[in-house]
Amino acid sequence: MSEDRIPLAGVIGSPVAHSKSPQIHTHWLKVNGLRGHYIPMDVSAEDLETVLRTLPKMGFVGVNVTIPHKEKILEIADLVTDRATLIGAANTIIFRKDGKIQADNTDGVGFIRNLQQNAPGWDPKAGPAAILGAGGAARAVISALLEAGVPEIMISNRTRIRAEALKTEFGKRLIVVDWVQAGNMMEDAATVVNTTSLGMLGKPPLRVPLDGLRRDTLVTDLVYAPLKTNLLAEAEEMGCVTVDGLGMLLHQAVPGFERWFGVRPEVDSATRAAALR
Repeated sequence: MSEDRIPLAGVIGSPVAHSKSPQIHTHWLKVNGLRGHYIPMDVSAEDLETVLRTLPKMGFVGVNVTIPHKEKILEIADLVTDRATLIGAANTIIFRKDGKIQADNTDGVGFIRNLQQNAPGWDPKAGPAAILGAGGAARAVISALLEAGVPEIMISNRTRIRAEALKTEFGKRLIVVDWVQAGNMMEDAATVVNTTSLGMLGKPPLRVPLDGLRRDTLVTDLVYAPLKTNLLAEAEEMGCVTVDGLGMLLHQAVPGFERWFGVRPEVDSATRAAALR
């Protein structure tokens, strides 16, 4: 791209109007005094490849990808990072100078950095993790926790077969627990993660008994609307360390922004405020 072209980035999904990414990236462009724009783009599955091949010609340096394109993008990209392959989905696309499209997944990195920032005393090696859910978000969380050194992961999903599939893929450090027994996982867990949409505004509540939670267990919810879910509120009352899901959204955005615009942005209270506007 010539020096006088303004770098463009954005987020592709369908629907995409609800995405907080434009608020986050626009805030970072402004506070860092950078030229550039970040826009939401509602793109259908059948137009996805055409759009991705066209964007670099228009001055785009990269895009984020959200539902429902995170898996499909791996078939279109020329290069896929190891972590995106392992997770089976991508959320960050880089349009390289050599014309190639590179797909990466920064969800796992975002998840771990959020915990490190908001629960500095958290030690992944302190004991097993208990994960609720077995969808795309769970895959990113599992790979990140295993890499961080969690000794064992107990996983429970409403449809057991999906959890079994993850065990087949990620190996013997995963233990599948029936959904009706999900509350029992809490008793041994040092880290508890909800990766389901249960408890989100407009979704059914998360009905997993939490009386087995121990004080000082780290409990985090990937849901960030509401910011304090019932899971986090109950865990807090029981003396657990809690971390909300907004930080993961903020931290997963950092590597893409840095790659596209050349500056590593800060995740601070102003960034959180920008996302919540």
